[in-house]
Amino acid sequence: MRSNVSDQVGGKVLRRDAAENRQRLLDAAATVFSARGLDVGVDEIARVAGVGIGTLYRRFPTKDALISELVRQVLEDFLALARDAASAPAGEGLEQVLYGSGAILASNRGCLSRMWNDDETTSLRNEYRRILFELLAQAKRHGRIREDATDADLDLIFWSLRGVVGTTRGVTDTGWRRILAVMIAGLRPGAERLDATPMNAEHVAHILELLEAR
Repeated sequence: MRSNVSDQVGGKVLRRDAAENRQRLLDAAATVFSARGLDVGVDEIARVAGVGIGTLYRRFPTKDALISELVRQVLEDFLALARDAASAPAGEGLEQVLYGSGAILASNRGCLSRMWNDDETTSLRNEYRRILFELLAQAKRHGRIREDATDADLDLIFWSLRGVVGTTRGVTDTGWRRILAVMIAGLRPGAERLDATPMNAEHVAHILELLEAR
């Protein structure tokens, strides 16, 4: 859980009340954007946060700055989850981080369209993917995941999960768990040999470029 007591922005430590107002605004933005999408006005976010619109603009001079900071916090949650899963025993970390990522996505539906095209958070996304791929290798070594599963397969699972979370907004908060369980079952050793060629690194790089351009 993030602290509401202190915060640091641009190397400057905020006063307690300023830091609390800033986090209230981010929490309110997450709630409002998840329920109504990114088109909602910042005045509604200020109202839900219980602060004046002037306070919002002092903390976030533009709506885009607010969204970017919210995306950064979400990706920091992803990265913390991945780092924690790296110490899971017997190759269980991959499944732990996949289910945890689904829960984070489901709690932040309003940010989904910005998850891969925010220039300020590229390093966080790259580090998350690096750890995710290490967890895949660990799961293979412990016989939990089939040997022919690839890094690109994990990218596709993540993007598929993001799509399910987005399309089920307002209908169910847990539908993504079923499809993720199906996908993980398909990764188990002993399944029939896959006759479809996996995506290569060039395919993944091109898709990431397209996502970043949106």
